Amino acid sequence: MVITTATSHSSSDYLDSTFASRYVTEPLPKFQMPARSIPKDAAYQIIHDELMLDGNPRLNLASFVTTWMEEECDKLIMASINKNYVDMDEYPVTTELQNRCVNMIAHLFNAPVGETDTAIGVGTVGSSEAIMLAGLAFKRKWQQKRKEEGKPYDKPNIVTGANVQVCWEKFARYFEVELKEVKLREGYYVMDPVKAVDMVDENTICVAAILGSTLTGEFEDVKLLNELLVKKNKETGWDTPIHVDAASGGFIAPFLYPDLVWDFRLPLVKSINVSGHKYGLVYAGVGWVVWRDKDELPDELIFHINYLGSDQPTFTLNFSKGSSQIIAQYYQFIRLGFEGYRDIMKNCRDNASVLGKGLEKTGKFEIVSKEIGVPLVAFSLKDTSKYTVFNIADNLRRFGWIVPAYTMAPDAEHVAVLRVVVREDFNRSLAERLISDIGKVIEELDGLQSQATNKATQVTATVDETGDKLLKKKEIAMYWKKLADRTKTSGVC
Repeated sequence: MVITTATSHSSSDYLDSTFASRYVTEPLPKFQMPARSIPKDAAYQIIHDELMLDGNPRLNLASFVTTWMEEECDKLIMASINKNYVDMDEYPVTTELQNRCVNMIAHLFNAPVGETDTAIGVGTVGSSEAIMLAGLAFKRKWQQKRKEEGKPYDKPNIVTGANVQVCWEKFARYFEVELKEVKLREGYYVMDPVKAVDMVDENTICVAAILGSTLTGEFEDVKLLNELLVKKNKETGWDTPIHVDAASGGFIAPFLYPDLVWDFRLPLVKSINVSGHKYGLVYAGVGWVVWRDKDELPDELIFHINYLGSDQPTFTLNFSKGSSQIIAQYYQFIRLGFEGYRDIMKNCRDNASVLGKGLEKTGKFEIVSKEIGVPLVAFSLKDTSKYTVFNIADNLRRFGWIVPAYTMAPDAEHVAVLRVVVREDFNRSLAERLISDIGKVIEELDGLQSQATNKATQVTATVDETGDKLLKKKEIAMYWKKLADRTKTSGVC
């Protein structure tokens, strides 16, 4: 696309084309601000052209983050993109929409709140901030109790599986909490509840369970964890709680697996986080954390702001943030409703099943992910002697697909897998196309291996043939040498 503008000069009027101007022939500074301005058309075109080298978001199968929304929601996002959410007295309706979302999520997770009660929770910029806030609440509440009991409170720890997302490591490091990880093993890639409870001690501020592991999409057994922890708390006199990191699975389990007990129906689950920008179906930049009740969130962590004659409690790590994603989340809730979310999640699950079965038919892969969990397919190569999953991931980029290859967490690092996240906009046609492209890549890699084997055979044959010729030359030389020796002997006087 060529952008042209009519530019007026003192000498004459003429048509100025961006691609005919110096702006596309002279390099712009990359790490320093340019000394002079350039026309808006040129600035747009230069950035637009450079962004063409980015991958296609909808073909980025590494990401859980939403890459498509309806046009009507896009309009709402653009209309509110200049609203700073923190200005609550200026944008009270946006604040009200956030509170509505918190209550809807709390009811979805079976929080013990009545129809007219206000749920305790907050919108965040993602699950990372939500986990930080939940972790701070656990740490502060644990410290308060230890102080009251006259016990040391300087060595808090948290128990998780080694499969947790990096944000948990960040929380532990940033807020000085020891991270005690339950190691994985081959064939079992989530936290073992029995081992987790064994690691709990009097300094454990909470056990973090994952509803939808990043590695395989599998749901951890929160119900069993709760049962084991209730028993240990009764034996020890502790009251170690549970936090559920439902970043990926929080908007899946209630719709696909309503009988699965993992949420506030379990007494030790005190807080849950979920990503609105994953299966909440909103563009990147929104997460949520909700607490069982107000007693689980220490009041000293909350800042109270009075506006329009009412009290507005706030609990965030950052100050300014956009309003667009909160409004988009509310749009999705009222637009889709329970029925709409259920249908979308069912489609995602069905498409993941199609993809998994197609990969199994190749005979090359073993499916590592489980049927019950986040709609994704994690799979490993049965035979890694010829090529690896990393070779497959690299070659798939030629077709436009971004499919991550990675090793499992400790102690299963020797297992390497590929993972395809099935989002709302990944339909069956794309699933079938991906299967076809993976088949092409496998065929090419097998062909390269065959060529390499043939070449090695030819080289070996050449070496053998050369060796045979050298051996024959040596034998002939030895024959003439012996003949010459006999001639010399017979000629002696």
